Amino acid sequence: MASKQSQSFGIETDAITLQRFVLHEQRKFPSATGDMTNLLVSLCTAFKAISSSVRKAGLAQLYGIAGQTNIQGEEVKKLDVLSNELMINMLQSSFTTCALVSEENDEIIEVEAGRQGKYVVTFDPLDGSSNIDCLVSIGTIFGIYKKVNPDGVVDQKDYLQPGRKLVAAGYCLYGSACMVVLSTGHGVNGFQLDPSIGEFILTNPNMECPKKGKIYSLNEGYAKKWSKGVSEYVRTRKFPEEGKSAMGQRYVGSMVADVHRTILNGGIFLYPATTDAPNGKLRLLYECNPMAFIIEQAGGAATTGKGSVLDIEPHDIHQRSPIFLGSKDDVAELLEYIQKYDN
Repeated sequence: MASKQSQSFGIETDAITLQRFVLHEQRKFPSATGDMTNLLVSLCTAFKAISSSVRKAGLAQLYGIAGQTNIQGEEVKKLDVLSNELMINMLQSSFTTCALVSEENDEIIEVEAGRQGKYVVTFDPLDGSSNIDCLVSIGTIFGIYKKVNPDGVVDQKDYLQPGRKLVAAGYCLYGSACMVVLSTGHGVNGFQLDPSIGEFILTNPNMECPKKGKIYSLNEGYAKKWSKGVSEYVRTRKFPEEGKSAMGQRYVGSMVADVHRTILNGGIFLYPATTDAPNGKLRLLYECNPMAFIIEQAGGAATTGKGSVLDIEPHDIHQRSPIFLGSKDDVAELLEYIQKYDN
């Protein structure tokens, strides 16, 4: 409750910052060391720096191509390079991580011995970067795992864990405002950056994805390459049976923006396999798993069409996967079509 003085000036004097929120959650676990809090604070520092760079990218000539391609064969934008370096430097200097997996790096980044901690972080430093130049919302996606053997050397079993092993995940959206959406396995909460004080403030507590939505989201340019089940599902969203309403179609092209809208308003986000990408396109460790974790924590569902995204046993750090996520009822309806036509 704000004091009378603060109310008269319209100033909140008891705002819940992200750090305060995480510290409060930490008190529920007597064995907690505070490392997770330190890790999340370091991530937030990186997000603030990336947000600042995104805002002044045109003035600082950060638009355009950096003259190289990443492991995915995609042209690397200048802001991609900057964001990746910011994430790596902040995570390594937090003394809480032992290994990092980035979309922009071919191999894992092992933290030097003197700086190592007990967490593995996977991240896409700038999701939707193809939209940078036209000022569309972009974001950062991250997942946090605990090292399997705290005292052992870093190996594959530490950074190739299924999504069920995530201890925290989230994303930062750089849009009309800068917002962090976070889950540590106990629901989902949203924190908006207040630029006047430089802190992320809790604005969306206990976020829940509606059970049923009115929007489907996917790139229909690949329609000829979908399976029969996906094609029939989309067709019936556009041309439903008599008496049913058609769903609206929205597709930003930045996963963070599309998923954020899906969590808030319900509906379904689809990125299916195609005939020329039978394993899907989005990356499992730093795109699909964190988003599936968030959506399930918000009461939604995430599937590959054959099983839960979070149950996939990864075999490569840049492994790809199909993904369908969103409102439980909408995902269930999609699975009925896949079961009928594809399985």
